[in-house]
Amino acid sequence: MITIPLTQTPIGASMGSAFSHDIVQMIFYAGPMVKFVMFILLLFSIISWAIIFMKFRLIHKAKQETLIFLEVFREGKGLNEIYAECKSFKFSPIPLLFRAGYSELRRIRRIQGSLNPEKGNETGGDDPSRSQQVIMDNLNRSLKKSTIDQTSRLERAMSFLATTGNTAPFIGLFGTVWGIMNSFRGIGLTGSANLAVVAPGISEALIATAAGLAAAIPAVVAFNYFTHRIWALRSEMDVFTSDFLSMVERQFFKKHMVTTTHEPRHG
Repeated sequence: MITIPLTQTPIGASMGSAFSHDIVQMIFYAGPMVKFVMFILLLFSIISWAIIFMKFRLIHKAKQETLIFLEVFREGKGLNEIYAECKSFKFSPIPLLFRAGYSELRRIRRIQGSLNPEKGNETGGDDPSRSQQVIMDNLNRSLKKSTIDQTSRLERAMSFLATTGNTAPFIGLFGTVWGIMNSFRGIGLTGSANLAVVAPGISEALIATAAGLAAAIPAVVAFNYFTHRIWALRSEMDVFTSDFLSMVERQFFKKHMVTTTHEPRHG
């Protein structure tokens, strides 16, 4: 029977103690640099998941409120009634877009006194069509600005998901390279390439690679999903802008034009 002296088994024993437990023990026995890489990736992952849950809640509620508000908007109510109902919506960008357009319309009416195209004013002089066009252009610019603001609000913190998806694999790759470097260093110090020398460094490399992918994959999937949903909301905002301008033109300018056409002319 062949016996192995105890003095020849420290490396094997330490490796066995490291690999006889779960992955937490493997991380515990990793080198300082790999532990630092794992800590960086853990921070990236925690922040990414916090953003994912926050964005999912925000976009889900925004979609629900958008459907409810569009039903109210398309019922044919007046602008004042719609404005009174839209104050309860906090997440959807469409009611906020309506409020911006409505506020701009009230501001124009205060400046001009009324939207009667027969009255001369500083925006259109005595030309009703020019006055109407200037007012519609101002409303359009206000709605476009609000659309940009709401899109920026929905996209807030999305850049961190993109950064995590792009950089986490490379950070994990750095840990991989460092682990392989330690493996070759162990081979050079011991003068042998047995499993007891190579395995610890390779395990560190694999742990860092897995951690980098674990942080990057959810971030990339969430970024693509949220980008698609945000652009869907952006398309609805563009459609709503056209509908809002049409409603303003229908409820104000068309009415005044009909009144002006039927008024008797004196002289």
